[in-house]
Amino acid sequence: MQQQIRFCKTTDGVRLAFATAGTGPPLVKAANWLNHVEYDWRTPIWRPLFERLVRKRKLVRYDERGCGLSDWNVADFSLDAWVRDLETVVDAAGIERFPLLGISQGGPIAIAYAIRHPERVSRLILYGSFARGYNKRNLSAAQLEEWRILVDLVRVGWGRETPAFRQVFSALFLPDGSAEDLRAFDRLQRESASPENAASMMAAFGDVDVCDVAPLLRIPTLVLHRRGDLRIPFEEGRRLAALIPDARLVTMEGRNHLLLEGEPAFEQFFTEVDAFLGADEDALARKTTSFPELTDREAEVLDLVAKGLGNGNIAERLRISDKTVRNHVTNIFWKLGVSTRAEVIVRARDAGFGVAESPATGPRS
Repeated sequence: MQQQIRFCKTTDGVRLAFATAGTGPPLVKAANWLNHVEYDWRTPIWRPLFERLVRKRKLVRYDERGCGLSDWNVADFSLDAWVRDLETVVDAAGIERFPLLGISQGGPIAIAYAIRHPERVSRLILYGSFARGYNKRNLSAAQLEEWRILVDLVRVGWGRETPAFRQVFSALFLPDGSAEDLRAFDRLQRESASPENAASMMAAFGDVDVCDVAPLLRIPTLVLHRRGDLRIPFEEGRRLAALIPDARLVTMEGRNHLLLEGEPAFEQFFTEVDAFLGADEDALARKTTSFPELTDREAEVLDLVAKGLGNGNIAERLRISDKTVRNHVTNIFWKLGVSTRAEVIVRARDAGFGVAESPATGPRS
């Protein structure tokens, strides 16, 4: 398994590192706290997850500002800045439309991006995530003080040779991890960010709040959360799923915040994700073999035409204008050498397009 690491620059001048690996339909992972595209590729914390994701897909991931191989000397740690990071990487990777994965703090970033660019995000997967940071959860004074102590702990003890300070976070993220897992996570913390950046990001995540915009999403969404998660309480995952129209919540057992190979939750995650993404990926595979002359977007429109949707319904489903849909349909007619919508539907259905969607996996109108 190999990856390619490249760099791009945001509108405010921050150089970001991003990596691509695998072949097939794309999957973009929004950055979360403490990423390092090079070290993550080798650590037992992330590598098994990535190995599974790239079996069928082209995975795109990146180091957000202040982390990993991206620029560390930055001042703006905010939701808007993190969304700009994702915008920059997606554009640099040249991906038109894709499912988006948000893990932990990557969840609200993915939601904010999908709200800004609904035409580019086909599906949304949120694992161990939340809609509101700790400063927005109506916590008690004692609970807020606990969070602030953790931020101070990062600033004071993160960079020290002794792992004692960082072990607090290892215990929160991986309470049931092995000794090897804990050592790997300790090194990941040191490799990924400076003490000041790690603390600044952690403090900024406390002010994140996408509760107002999450109900505006009209994208098929899968929310997965562990019942015993010690880092992000299950109640925050349940609340997140309730905010997003028609989102499906999958409850997973275990206390670890991150997914480790060998856990039942690890296999459950991929069972759910593969089923959730399967319909779109099968359609793309049919397009590649049956109508290679079509773009991915044209194939997506063709699939909806084959389902019997009119241009207005297609425009609403894909969050694009009626005029854009008409242009795509005209291109499809020309490329397939047909003159009527009925002919298009017959050709498409013969190729396997227009398959009915199940409530568990299909898009919502």
